[in-house]
Amino acid sequence: MSDLTAEAEPFAGDVEVPSSLPILPLKDTVVFPQSMTPLAIGQERSVRLIDDVVAGDRMLALVTVRNAEVEQAGFDDLYEIGTAGVVHRMIRIPDGTLRILVQGLSRIRIERRISDDPYPTGEFSQLADVATESREVEALTRTVQNQFGRVVELVPTLPDELQLAAANIDDPGMLTYLVASTLRLKTEEKQQLLETTDVEQRLRATAAILGRELEVFELGSKIQSQVESEMEKTQREYFLRQQMKAIQDELGEGDPERAELEELRTQIGEANLPEEALKAANRELSRLEKLPAAAAEYGVIRTYLDWILSVPWSKTTPDNLDLEQARGVLDADHYDLEKIKERILESLAVGKLKGDVSGQILCFVGPPGVGKTSLGHSIATALGRKFVRISVGGVRDESELRGHRRTYIGAMPGTIMRALRDAESRNPVFMIDEIDKMGADWRGDPASAMLEILDPAQNATFRDHYLDLPFDLSKVLFICTANQLETIPGPLVDRMDVIQLTGYTEDEKLEIGKRYLVPKQLEAHGLDPAKIEVDDAALRMIVREYTREAGVRSLERRIADLCRKAARRFAEGNNRKLRVDEKRAREWLGPRRFAGDVRKRTSDPGVATAVTSCSSRRPPIPARAD
Repeated sequence: MSDLTAEAEPFAGDVEVPSSLPILPLKDTVVFPQSMTPLAIGQERSVRLIDDVVAGDRMLALVTVRNAEVEQAGFDDLYEIGTAGVVHRMIRIPDGTLRILVQGLSRIRIERRISDDPYPTGEFSQLADVATESREVEALTRTVQNQFGRVVELVPTLPDELQLAAANIDDPGMLTYLVASTLRLKTEEKQQLLETTDVEQRLRATAAILGRELEVFELGSKIQSQVESEMEKTQREYFLRQQMKAIQDELGEGDPERAELEELRTQIGEANLPEEALKAANRELSRLEKLPAAAAEYGVIRTYLDWILSVPWSKTTPDNLDLEQARGVLDADHYDLEKIKERILESLAVGKLKGDVSGQILCFVGPPGVGKTSLGHSIATALGRKFVRISVGGVRDESELRGHRRTYIGAMPGTIMRALRDAESRNPVFMIDEIDKMGADWRGDPASAMLEILDPAQNATFRDHYLDLPFDLSKVLFICTANQLETIPGPLVDRMDVIQLTGYTEDEKLEIGKRYLVPKQLEAHGLDPAKIEVDDAALRMIVREYTREAGVRSLERRIADLCRKAARRFAEGNNRKLRVDEKRAREWLGPRRFAGDVRKRTSDPGVATAVTSCSSRRPPIPARAD
């Protein structure tokens, strides 16, 4: 049973608020001036605070807690602005809790902390409204009164007297407090209204809130009318189910499928798609909404929408056109190749002056292993762009580049669009490897499709067969690689700027091995560079007698052989520094694979040297072996 222990008459008019007040933290509640609010008190220190307040002048500070999950709020957990209030009634419940009725008096701000024990006490200053009489304020006041009257008419739980009370309030500030204390608003919205001292701004915020609430209440009334029109008088259960269904349809939360469609709609709106792609996405989404999830076409359309959303239609990376830095990257990654580096820097310089390095199609031609692909990596690093690579060697079907039409089962985009999706950028450095090894058969000629891809005048509207939407490839920096030019169609060569890479000399291979290959293989085999040393003579011997190639791939494999032998030594417990000289390298690698070149071979058995000449008058004299 409850027990009425305290009661006081409401305050009328202006009341002098003391500068020092005990603080009652409120959770999910904001008390406004001149409003009556019931509160439940459960914490021990809050019960003690109310007992002390009721025994005194009944006045306290009502301040809302920022985070309602805090068990025992301190000064740091409170908003700075609250309301000075007075306790009118207190009811003590048998379980030890209290029920009180408080009246807000005026808005106050915390200026200084006084104490935390046994409950928070602070020094406050009053905040007065900033009000000006103008036509805007008068118009806003009437708007708020009319909107609030309509809300009272639509909400059956609100008494009709509120409409009359709002119409009779002359003070616009008090009108906003009446509306805010009556409606079910979020705590943050109520606190924001309390903290707004400008009456005109508070009226505008209140009008916006009332407009939103009116839309919700009118929508609920509309749903109620729709359900009642479909309901039979004897089927109450049917009425309840139809009402729930109508509400869920309006909120888009009816079932997981509906939620998935709404999520897709949101993603399409946030994807910043081009106009044509946006129309296609919305058209396919409309079709998807009309299909059941079990339909075969449902998965096809859903996959198509996922692809549209995953393609980087407008995502780009900024270019770094610092030529000095680009030169440093190229020198750090590649030895010598001075003419090639100069040609690349010239292309970057042209792009810097134009403001765009795209449009140039570079084609590195040279034997395997001379660094064509790694040059593409270096260019991407220097520019700060994403790097993607595809290999077209052996490609005979045009659809591998352009994609398959959606009429086919298992259709998917081509390698061009898949690579751009992986790059997550519409301006990557795009390397097309082995362009000289493309084929052609009855399924199509991929070289013809490559003409459009690499043509700056056409690729701005490249269409993948699967997406069937124009995509701008003009911002992509294409780099091709080939071993020879003879097998590349002439029109395709005309679209590319060919850069020849020749093989390395013996001295160049030696330097590449010392600077790049040996450190790379030591790290790959877990070897400490301080414990192993590879002599220059050993590297030169490997170049001469164990490799014969234009590039350095075989040289790297032979260095890897030495590293494995050394790794076994260290793994077996030999921690002494290991020096790999010519003798040890020959022992580990076995018999030489190639004979060293010499200037003369006339002293070797079986070798003949001769000079022959021929004339139109007589047959040539046969050579004679000594």
